Amino acid sequence: MATYNLKVNGKIRQVNVDPSTPMLWVLRDHLDMPGTKYGCGIAQCGACTVHLDGMAVRSCQLPVSVVGKQAITTIEGLSATGDHPVQKAWLEHDVAQCGYCQAGQIMSATSLLKTNPKPSDAEIDAAMSGNICRCGTYLRIKEAIHSAAKK
Repeated sequence: MATYNLKVNGKIRQVNVDPSTPMLWVLRDHLDMPGTKYGCGIAQCGACTVHLDGMAVRSCQLPVSVVGKQAITTIEGLSATGDHPVQKAWLEHDVAQCGYCQAGQIMSATSLLKTNPKPSDAEIDAAMSGNICRCGTYLRIKEAIHSAAKK
């Protein structure tokens, strides 16, 4: 076990865990942040996506020991009131059906828009290709990203 001081959603949080513990489980089990979801456990579905210094990463395969001083942002930290432009666009376009993948989808979309504020359809497809939506709301996801880009 080791002690880590992690910057999560703008606050320093201390955890005592095995260095190989994936950030997904640190967030969910040790910091009580259930918004980041477990999907596949092998970084292929995107349900566990968080930001590490603003870049979208899969937390199920990110050992806590490699985070260091990098800032972690979860869906809970994106906006305290749910009024981030991407979150608002998700509601406007009725993106969510079952909702399970949506936190990861939103985190990937916000990372995309941070680096590319006016993405093309092809750029959205490329950036979002690692996020699986079993309900198949891909067209609404794309519409919501374009809508958020305009705001």
